[in-house]
Amino acid sequence: MATEKILIIAKTYPTPSTKYDETVCTAGIRKDGSWVRLYPIPFRKLDFDKQYKKFQWIEVDIERNQKDPRLESYRLRTHDNIRIVGEVPPDKDGTWHQRRILLLQKVYTNRTVLVADAYAEIKPTSLAIFKPSKFLKFIIEADPEREWKKSALDAIKARAQQVDLFMGAQNPFEVVSKIPYKFSYKFTDDEGKESTLQIIDWEIGNLFRNCLRDNSDNDKIACQKVQLKYWDDFAKKKDTFLVLGTTLEHHLKKALNPFVIISVFPPKHELQARLEL
Repeated sequence: MATEKILIIAKTYPTPSTKYDETVCTAGIRKDGSWVRLYPIPFRKLDFDKQYKKFQWIEVDIERNQKDPRLESYRLRTHDNIRIVGEVPPDKDGTWHQRRILLLQKVYTNRTVLVADAYAEIKPTSLAIFKPSKFLKFIIEADPEREWKKSALDAIKARAQQVDLFMGAQNPFEVVSKIPYKFSYKFTDDEGKESTLQIIDWEIGNLFRNCLRDNSDNDKIACQKVQLKYWDDFAKKKDTFLVLGTTLEHHLKKALNPFVIISVFPPKHELQARLEL
């Protein structure tokens, strides 16, 4: 058991959980730049004052997650012990200088080196920052499974009914809707090797849902607005870095590339910011 101070860097989009109804995976860094993965967290069921945002500092009591052999993986001793104790706000010029200092202490530019470090015998890497040499494409694919699996939702509903019967109260919580599209970046590294990685962070999912709600449930318009943000803005105009994390399944299987994009870090180019002053 240890109380840690962690700067939140990423939250993945919520997924159904029979134990917690739904969970998110959170990634953050300590002041020395070392990574921490916190899972599982029933984020939307936390009290409002514990619902942390990206680039907020939190203090939590954590312990190693014994179900996850990745070295960065921890779990909270209790979900009641989250304390938000500060933040690193964005700079007015958009370059995010202080955030860069904290987050970009080690940046990968080569896929071969990154994957080799993921499978290293000593201190394997499962969370990292990657700087593409060039973004090639933003890919939008329809997910053949537009809804969560019925078996998972039925299990959650059955658990809620048991709680209601036992507690004599209704459980109003509803699992967040699934995003019916998969969003990915295709990019090259410093040797010109191409990679295509899916983006699974909370922000892109929430952006799609908000755009969908604002455009009369029009999937096409919502996808266009997501592309405007992640391609026309982040990929083409910003000094964008990718926050990567391995999936447990693919890490254990030693896949050719076990990483997905768990967040996007898109500050302005420092030269661009100076020219705008």
